[in-house]
Amino acid sequence: MWKTVLALIVTIIVIPFIAFTMDEPVTLFQKEVLTDLVTVYLAAAVLCFLISTITGNHSQVDKLWSLIPIAYVWMVAFHSGFESRLVLMALLVTAWGIRLTYNFSRRGGYSVRFWTGEEDYRWAVLRAKPELATRWRWVLFNLFFISLYQMGLILLFTLPAVRSIDGTPLGWADYLLAFLLISLIVIETIADQQQWNFHREKRLLMANETDLPDKYKKGFVHTGLWGRMRHPNYAAEQAIWIVFYFFSVAATGVWINWSVMGAILLVVLFWGSSNFSESISAVKYPDYVEYKKRVPRFLPVGGKR
Repeated sequence: MWKTVLALIVTIIVIPFIAFTMDEPVTLFQKEVLTDLVTVYLAAAVLCFLISTITGNHSQVDKLWSLIPIAYVWMVAFHSGFESRLVLMALLVTAWGIRLTYNFSRRGGYSVRFWTGEEDYRWAVLRAKPELATRWRWVLFNLFFISLYQMGLILLFTLPAVRSIDGTPLGWADYLLAFLLISLIVIETIADQQQWNFHREKRLLMANETDLPDKYKKGFVHTGLWGRMRHPNYAAEQAIWIVFYFFSVAATGVWINWSVMGAILLVVLFWGSSNFSESISAVKYPDYVEYKKRVPRFLPVGGKR
């Protein structure tokens, strides 16, 4: 875990320095837009911290993960006077957000009492670690990593929208990027549905005290896209925001600009998150170690078949 935290800290320092060095300075208008976005970010981060501290449910950021990017990008589109590229980007993010919100909702992530809902099982595992078992340490972790850092990351990976303001007119590159992004949303949808179907069927069979077929005895989904990659949903999620970044490249012609930091930090976060999830799965499921050796993590290449 601490290796991941160190990697995130180094990345958040080094990448912005390189990106700002290679790109043009932020314009006055972009600063005005960023000020509005940062205001929303700080309010949301503080709200997540307070609610999670009071209720003990630390998945408050998860509730906003698929919703607040939609607000951010539409805010930018509004500031731009609804430039065609910004409207296209906002529509794509809206499609991504609706799909992810639905998937999170059916897993019990939302509730009428908005501060409740299912908590990510990994937070309980983290809370039990000696480094975070002390209450004051967990409170600081919740404030700086769960609330401020993760909410900040959401803002960062939507910043290509700000960099795209006053860009060149829509061109073939934008339409290609839109096609790629929609394709990735479809892949992520298929991956999530395969996982949902697997665990639903497994629960039904166990509830009926039926002998589990070999497919379900392993305990974890390992067929379909999950037979090609251990985390097809994570892979698609990272790729979506990398593709989203390239809209700013299409708008400006600058290959490495200051809005790249969010996509890079997201990749680092998912690498650490998948490591942590797999460490839990390896303990819970005896066959997971063999699966991990045989199937690659994010790309359908490199596994031992």
